Amino acid sequence: MKPLLYRAALLGLALTAWSPAKESMEAAKPAEAAEAAKPAEPAKPENPELEAKRKEQEALSIDNKLEAERLTKATNTMRAEVARLKLERELMTETLALEDTRRQAALKQELAQLEAEKERISRENDLAKTRAEKLTNDLKVAQTEASLEITRLQNEITRFDTEAKRESYADSKPVYVKNPLREDGTLVISDRRIPLNGMISTNTADFITNRIDYWNNKDRELPIFIVIDSSPGGSVMAGYRILKSMEASDAPVHVVVKSFAASMAAAITTLAKESYAYPNAVILHHQISAQVMGQMNLTQQREFHEECTRWWVRFGTPIADKMGITADELIKRMYAHSTSGDWNEFGEDAQKLKWVNHIVQGIDETSFTKDPDAAPAASPVTPAPGRPNALVEEIDADGKPFVWLPRLDPKDVYFLYNPDGYYRMR
Repeated sequence: MKPLLYRAALLGLALTAWSPAKESMEAAKPAEAAEAAKPAEPAKPENPELEAKRKEQEALSIDNKLEAERLTKATNTMRAEVARLKLERELMTETLALEDTRRQAALKQELAQLEAEKERISRENDLAKTRAEKLTNDLKVAQTEASLEITRLQNEITRFDTEAKRESYADSKPVYVKNPLREDGTLVISDRRIPLNGMISTNTADFITNRIDYWNNKDRELPIFIVIDSSPGGSVMAGYRILKSMEASDAPVHVVVKSFAASMAAAITTLAKESYAYPNAVILHHQISAQVMGQMNLTQQREFHEECTRWWVRFGTPIADKMGITADELIKRMYAHSTSGDWNEFGEDAQKLKWVNHIVQGIDETSFTKDPDAAPAASPVTPAPGRPNALVEEIDADGKPFVWLPRLDPKDVYFLYNPDGYYRMR
């Protein structure tokens, strides 16, 4: 493009330079014609100066013609160059137009391809979307079917569990009567029952007294039952708390001995306003006895003996009063029956001694409306309902089983039947 522009510039300059000369030549032609048309003047005498000027004029005229021819030649050359340049420009224009047409065609083709690709991708997207929607719908259907199946299975499991739980319950309900002893000698026990088993301790007292309060708050007229399967006795303080809770209860508290009640458990049975025992149940009374922990001097031993004596007065005296004898006579009769002072009797003889009020031939436990096998059996050495004082059994160096007694509160003593030393103090 730079050579072309340069040539055009030169052509412009040439035309500019040529224009005045052309005008001079054009102006000279009419003058010559006019000069030729004039009539010939008569010859005049020649003037050398004029002749010289004429000759100079003729020379100048020839120079002008020559110059004009030169300019014409140069002009023709420039015109040819201009024509050539025009042709080149037209060629370049046509070339550019052709290239532009080709580019437009290529662009249109590319756009057409892109549009076709876009349509193809759009169709594929629509197809993929349709497939995805179908898969989603299929998944929803599968999830719904699975959910329905799971719900059905869960309902079946729930139904089976409910049926199993229902099977573990009896159709009957606890029986509540103010006078629980029937004429046929059967004792009717409701669910207002409190088990007392194992050694009596502070935990036992908490367990029993809390339930006495609870059943009083439920109903203050229907009887509450403390049921002793087997208890060797235990803490005097804990037993005293149980007795005082029984005395303070508005609802009557009935004590039932099924197998064995000794020491503190026997005192609770005998001092209850209403008590029952099977004919072969064993009730054992003896004096308060305790193991001494550590060394004690004579004064400490005397004080400890006096402490135990004061506790015995509080338990032995009311027991003797109920029997209709004195506390000293009670002690004599204890040792009359056994050199160890452990006086035990079966239920029928215990009733004669007024250790128990009633002998029953059968007990109707109406509170057991749940299958006892439905729940795992409690370990005898772990706490469970009815066994608030379960202790860990150990084996001593001689291979004999034993349990350590819980630590007593200050001034407390054990009122416990322990002939084989199974219960030991640290």
